[in-house]
Amino acid sequence: MSTPPAPFLPSNLIPDEANPPWMNKGDNAWQLTAATLVGLQSVPGLIILYGGAVKKKWAVNSAFMALYAFACVLLCWVCWGYRLSFGDKMIPIWGRINVALSQHYLLGQAFSGKFPNATMVYFQFVFAAITLILIAGAVLGRMNFYAWMLFVPLWLTFSYTIGAYTIWSLDGWLAVAGMIDYSGGYVIHLSSGVAGFTAAYWVGPRLTKDRERFPPNNILLMLAGAGLLWMGWTGFNGGDPYAASIDASLAVINTHICAATSLLTWLMLDIVFFGKASVIGAVQGMITGLVCITPAAGVVHGWAAIIMGICSGSIPWFTMMVVHKKSVLLQKVDDTMAVFHTHAVAGCLGGILTGLFADPKLCNLFYAKYAKYVGLFYGLHNGDYHHGFRQIGLQLVGVVFVVGVNILTTSLICLVVRLIVPLRMSEEDMEIGDEAAHGEEAYAIWGQGDRNENSRFSAYNDVEIGSSKAKGQVEMS
Repeated sequence: MSTPPAPFLPSNLIPDEANPPWMNKGDNAWQLTAATLVGLQSVPGLIILYGGAVKKKWAVNSAFMALYAFACVLLCWVCWGYRLSFGDKMIPIWGRINVALSQHYLLGQAFSGKFPNATMVYFQFVFAAITLILIAGAVLGRMNFYAWMLFVPLWLTFSYTIGAYTIWSLDGWLAVAGMIDYSGGYVIHLSSGVAGFTAAYWVGPRLTKDRERFPPNNILLMLAGAGLLWMGWTGFNGGDPYAASIDASLAVINTHICAATSLLTWLMLDIVFFGKASVIGAVQGMITGLVCITPAAGVVHGWAAIIMGICSGSIPWFTMMVVHKKSVLLQKVDDTMAVFHTHAVAGCLGGILTGLFADPKLCNLFYAKYAKYVGLFYGLHNGDYHHGFRQIGLQLVGVVFVVGVNILTTSLICLVVRLIVPLRMSEEDMEIGDEAAHGEEAYAIWGQGDRNENSRFSAYNDVEIGSSKAKGQVEMS
């Protein structure tokens, strides 16, 4: 009897030094694509959304805060942030500090998924970056840019990494307990909403006239940013199974179902109660839908995504339009982009609804652990009362933990930063805006960018070529 021939493999699937046997090329390609989609939500997505949604005099500052955060987070992430969030266990809520820079480490297999650490570091970085950029939305229009430069690395180090390790790391306290946060409803959205609101409290409000009238300078630009945010969520939720799997497909379609339902719900409420179909309101509804589905995307059915969309389009609308106007605390804190309502309220809502609608069979696709993750409704239906009530309890514990950690750490960070530089710009600079903060303006006022007279704030735009002041300067075309 002859020996059967060895199975034939196409040359592109034969393992070699650059393609180790543990790596799946398709999964690696999808993970890099998903990470880039999430990165595009920030750069340029939130850059142009913020730049278009604020008053004209704050367009440059708002966009620049997002751009700076993206760059700063990346450097901090590879130097210490990633290993604090996903490295070896130090305590149940924090990993051991280490770098993620060596070839030996980056080319090894990631803690989950069939791709290298380099891919995982990149994927998790874009999530960390967008969290800081969302926080910026709460303090636009008055935070001292130099205070923001200090706030970003400190908050990443002492707040984000704690939430990420506790909820997402394989050894994290809430991860081991069985809490469900599919793609960041807690780690990103609840955290950024609470931290943004807390930071806004410590920074203080905008000028009174800015709070009373803060019209978007370019709604079409804002819509372009919102579109990138929505489409980028394909990678945001579709990348979290760490594989190009059927669960990734389910997460993607649920994401868009919930977002669309939420947008339409918010729109209908605006029409019924205010008599106008507001495009800004539609964007808010879109965002709350995307946020709400995030902790549940791949573990609930499509009908549950519709219910979650109705809830996310109505409950945050109610807190923003009704509760906000009656609450002394909410009125006192100047949350520029309503991050508390769109991210904290919607993220908390999504986490709780996940505890109700999570299907144990779908959870098994994601966690590979059947019967440990059971939504309350499925627990009641199947007679598994213990796991059902335990799941909703864990989701509530997660809310309390994330809220508590972010109020504490964000407050301490703001108190430390203000010992070094003022948190808030001066009244004089806030009257002027971008030109006082950066010496630059978003739109040309005179001709093709020329101004009527030289600005005392500009470092580049008003240098006269050939003058003594221009010596050593790069000529600007």
